[in-house]
Order: sequence, then C-alpha cells, then structure tokens
Amino acid sequence: MNIPAEHLSTLEELCRSQPLAALATDAVSHPYVSLVAVAVTDDLRHLYFATPRATRKWSNLARNPQVSLLLDNRSNQVSDFRRAAAATLLGTAQEIDGSAREEGMRIYLSRHPHLADFVTSPSCALFRVQIGRIYLVTRFQNVMEFHLTP
Repeated sequence: MNIPAEHLSTLEELCRSQPLAALATDAVSHPYVSLVAVAVTDDLRHLYFATPRATRKWSNLARNPQVSLLLDNRSNQVSDFRRAAAATLLGTAQEIDGSAREEGMRIYLSRHPHLADFVTSPSCALFRVQIGRIYLVTRFQNVMEFHLTP
C-alpha cells in the first residue's frame, strides 16, 4: 500500500475512532444503506461487520457482494467544513466461517465486546470485506484515491 504518511495517519485515526460505518449494498433497483458496527484491521485491508441473516443487507450481499462503506468524523458543526474527514472504502464482502470466522470474531469483539451476544448468535452472519480502494476526503473537497493491491 502506497499511502503518504499524513494521509495514512488520517485513515488510521478514522478507522480506530469510528465504531460505526454506513454500508451501501445493491438492492437491485436502488442502493440500500445501513448503519453497521465495524472493525478494521491494522493494515486497512479488511473490515468486519455482522448482521442477522434475516435482513435486507444480508439478502443484498447474497446477490451482489460489492460494497461501499463510509467512515467519517463529522460533528455536525460548521467547523466540519474545515476539519472533518471521511473515508469511502470499496470492496467485496464475504460471509466467513470456520477458522476465518474465529479470527474475524477475535478482531470484531476486540473492538465491540458489548456485541458478543449479538455476533455469536446462530442467526448472525459475520462478513469480511476485502478493501480494494479507499477515497479519503479532507477539508470538504480534497479527495485522495488509494488502490490496495492484494
């Protein structure tokens, strides 16, 4: 990953400080956005989130695994126009099981221990997103694009 240190620091801070992200999935005739609790790996290559299988987002992901997630640090104040940062992560989501689920569960629960009952429920799916591209926006209009190679 070839991200300048200044931007890498901003991305890492967003991923560490923001427990929630807006997840956009494909609902066939329109996009569908959901709020999800997330955990991002230190290398910024993977993101984990959980959802019950009886949800629209799970159905959407079963049809099309391509996702977009937005993490941001806005405070809904005028100062956001100068200070807020947002990262759009594009990638492919996959429901994981076996040893991948165990590893994902460790990462997810280290970030969200209060969601242990939720994520360990038999009806809950754990997804890993392979992040392929990141768009970082700062100062409301400075946009940087980063491609992550597998």
